[in-house]
Amino acid sequence: MVGTLTARVERPNPRFFVGSGKAEELKEHRLALEADLILVNHALSPVQERNLEKLTECRVVDRTGLILDIFAQRARSHEGKLQVELAQLKHMSTRLVRGWTHLERQRGGAIGLRGPGETQLEIDRRLLGERVKQLQKRLDKVETQRSQARRARERSALPVVALVGYTNAGKSTLFNALTGAGVYAADQLFATLDPTLRRIDGLACGPVVLADTVGFIRDLPHDLVAAFRSTLAEAREADLLLHVIDASDPERDSRVADVAAVLEEIGAGTLPQLLVFNKIDRIEGLAARVDAPDRDGPARVWVSARDGVGLDGLRGAIAAALSVERIRCTLELPVGAGRLRARLHAQGLVAAERADEQGWQIEIDAPRALVEPLFGLAGGDGEWLRAALEPGGKQGLEARE
Repeated sequence: MVGTLTARVERPNPRFFVGSGKAEELKEHRLALEADLILVNHALSPVQERNLEKLTECRVVDRTGLILDIFAQRARSHEGKLQVELAQLKHMSTRLVRGWTHLERQRGGAIGLRGPGETQLEIDRRLLGERVKQLQKRLDKVETQRSQARRARERSALPVVALVGYTNAGKSTLFNALTGAGVYAADQLFATLDPTLRRIDGLACGPVVLADTVGFIRDLPHDLVAAFRSTLAEAREADLLLHVIDASDPERDSRVADVAAVLEEIGAGTLPQLLVFNKIDRIEGLAARVDAPDRDGPARVWVSARDGVGLDGLRGAIAAALSVERIRCTLELPVGAGRLRARLHAQGLVAAERADEQGWQIEIDAPRALVEPLFGLAGGDGEWLRAALEPGGKQGLEARE
């Protein structure tokens, strides 16, 4: 970067986004610095981008385009590359310009009775649209496979804990520290694009699956959110979110708000969270600790993933949070409760089962969010299940009768 230029914009100019005077100043600034690329820290409309390029005689890339370029460089897996290409094509589709002015409309035939043929611009749009459809079909297939794997994990009754947070907060380093997975981690934006899952044993709540997900950023492009829907589903359908925060970041409060906004956008805003303040090694005098939840928010855990400090406290906090959000009990169902038994199996809530002449002894080990919808079952099944699962509730035949 050779220079910066700031501007206060109360109302975006339809032509340049900034005012015409500031646009001329940008042109002079670019010429003085001999820059060959202009980055705009805001989303531009296709018209604004083209007008700025024409005025400054220089390539202009807005915030969305830059994020997409970074994602394209970071994508490693087949799914990640498909997702990035889909987002790029959707972004590009609004920015096709008439760059083929040397080609006029071609008339089909010499008689002159046929309509005009396609321009090169129309051909580009059609080919781009066909490619988008192909990518969408391939991603739908990948998403189906990922959903099947997710349902298998639900049937195994293993809770899923997803790492979320602003990009470069240290999620992958924390993931490696907790699991020993050795996944790629670097001090750069969007080092992780593809979700990685590993099992963690030894917690007081039993084994869990930890998922490392893509980093968030302010004003994440909507096309990118749509393309990465299967990846973000690991966060949306988790039992617990570990919101990793760079404790040394002077703008950490705004980063927390940005992540909260993205979680709301993908439908994960109401999931239980732990706030994990990472990189305490960069703050002098700050020690690892666990702050209990209060009225202002969830529990806070202070760690250094790089140095392995505070990880035991984090494991304990994860176990405590999952114990609250998980139901473990044994239900005694009579022979006549076959409908309820089938529903429990269909929802993947049964960890083990023993049968005798009296009926079934069913061990439930599942997230509370999967069990509570069954409280509305008809025929008294839902009310009995609710009463049986209440603390101190009778979980046997006499409670049903």
